[in-house]
Amino acid sequence: MALGWVDDQGVDDSSAVAVLDRPAPQAPPPKLTRPRRVARRLRLARADLIAATAYLSLAVLVLSGQWLDPHRGYLIKSGQDQTMWEWFFAVTAHNVAHLENPLGTLLQNYPDGVNMMANTAMFGVGVPLTPVTLLFGPTVTFVLVLTLGLFGTAFAWYWLFSREVVASRFAAAVGGLLCGFAPAMISHANAHPNFVVLALLPLIALQLIRMTRRAGLAKELRRARRNRDAVVLGLLVALQIALGEEPLLIFALSFGLFALVYYLHTPKTGLRALRAVTPTVLIAGLITLALTEIPLWWQFFGPQSYRSIDHGTMQNDLKALFQFPSESLGGMVAHGQNVAINPTEENSYFGWPLWIVVTVATVLMWRERVVRAAATVIVVFSVLSLGATLMIGKHDTGIALPWKRLENVALLDTVLESRFTMAAIPAIALILALATQRALDYWKVSATDWRPLALFAALIFALLPLTPTILPVVQRPATPQFFTDGTVRQYVSGGSVVIAPPPTPPDARALRWQVDSGFEFPLAGGYFVGPTGSDKKGRYGPDDRPTASLLMKAQRANTIPVVDDAARAQALADLRYWHADVVVLPPTDNGDTLRLTVDRLVGFPAKYVDGVWLWDVRDLVRS
Repeated sequence: MALGWVDDQGVDDSSAVAVLDRPAPQAPPPKLTRPRRVARRLRLARADLIAATAYLSLAVLVLSGQWLDPHRGYLIKSGQDQTMWEWFFAVTAHNVAHLENPLGTLLQNYPDGVNMMANTAMFGVGVPLTPVTLLFGPTVTFVLVLTLGLFGTAFAWYWLFSREVVASRFAAAVGGLLCGFAPAMISHANAHPNFVVLALLPLIALQLIRMTRRAGLAKELRRARRNRDAVVLGLLVALQIALGEEPLLIFALSFGLFALVYYLHTPKTGLRALRAVTPTVLIAGLITLALTEIPLWWQFFGPQSYRSIDHGTMQNDLKALFQFPSESLGGMVAHGQNVAINPTEENSYFGWPLWIVVTVATVLMWRERVVRAAATVIVVFSVLSLGATLMIGKHDTGIALPWKRLENVALLDTVLESRFTMAAIPAIALILALATQRALDYWKVSATDWRPLALFAALIFALLPLTPTILPVVQRPATPQFFTDGTVRQYVSGGSVVIAPPPTPPDARALRWQVDSGFEFPLAGGYFVGPTGSDKKGRYGPDDRPTASLLMKAQRANTIPVVDDAARAQALADLRYWHADVVVLPPTDNGDTLRLTVDRLVGFPAKYVDGVWLWDVRDLVRS
């Protein structure tokens, strides 16, 4: 029979698929002749190459709008996140090129700075792609990371499915396709590389599965592989920490639940596997700690570190589980009510046809332990994603849910609960891959069997509406010439540039201007996560300085506020806090109101230089 459908050995429930505990071979398989070995490798490599090419082509297509205009193009649904990520990649490359500490920087939020490890700087790609960033700019790095993230995640899950779960490369490709291009992945591809570059997670799962399988080997054989397995696992986890800790946490919780349910009816087998892998996992943990000790210390105890961050209400609406995503064929036809947190957090949006197919497939294959484990992950993490109370159509029903008891647990309190449904993606993909394999097996028995055709029709019914569309891109305004032609250097003497008003998460354009200047100056304010208050609670953006708040209110209201002696004294104190050398007003909404307000605050009129209004405040601040 096909691999993956043979009966388990010694399994009480006669499950047909053994993923974690299929016994490892005690001896190598019989040797084939060289021509047969070459033919077999070419056949398998051809299938892998076809899958890889398809995934890469689809990833490029989804991001083609950004690829066609890599310098001026901007993924409009990213809000200000694309600007932030480009800044992360740019400052990482700048620090590496200048042999400076990449874990922290004073280039933003001057003079307090930014803890880069406490932000999602993704050193795992930012550092190795430094030459790309320096040669082609951070936007190219940004879109390259997103493209390779979609492709790599799909292909890594395909690799796991094809090597450990199903015999058919086509069945594995179906699972990989959903893992790499699920609605949540496409949504995050607008702005969040840390939730797109997830290729290491299936590799970690693959390593754990193979370690578990070797639990049945003799102790001498296990010990011979222990150090090698520990090094591989430790390196993979350390690299994932350098890419994103939140996805790693969600994966660890879901994989642990999967393993628990998988061994629920064979506890002796589970305990034997646990005892066998624990020493290796502990050694791997020590290796991971040794590799990440300094970055993790900097993240939790270094300058501008914080203990936790309150995201507010970030759960999935129940409707979000069943609607089609906005960037999909189904969403073009029937998007439904907009119940997402924002366009980059459509973390479920599986569509009702997929739920029907997955439910039917789960019922038909319920005897398989792997299916029961996957179904449990889907249900548990989908419920957790709904938050503390059930929301339906943006209406809070007041019905308490399990997350209410977990939302204040350490580490979990930093996770956006909406993202828990991302754990369901590989579980759903696993069920679809197994169903596809079963259909293909039926076809091998009888070419006229109607069940394979029904399954393929069901796959089209479920997946076609989720086919992603090209992510929308607009052109961003050009950077003011003041920053690009070197003029800014004439007005900076070791202090900062203060934009009127300073950059914040809602408007972080100044970060792009700083990058385009070649990091010639530090910025007051910015878009980052940093501490606030004595309890070091995390928040987005800088602490609110009174003068910054005054300027933002004036811009929103388009009204010049009353500027008295107290306001001028406060402005001087804030400028001294920022170590300001120059205040710059670039072209912006209600610019005349802002210019007249700053004139009154500093006591002298602005000067127009290279497309911006500016106030040289060096003499004022140092007097």
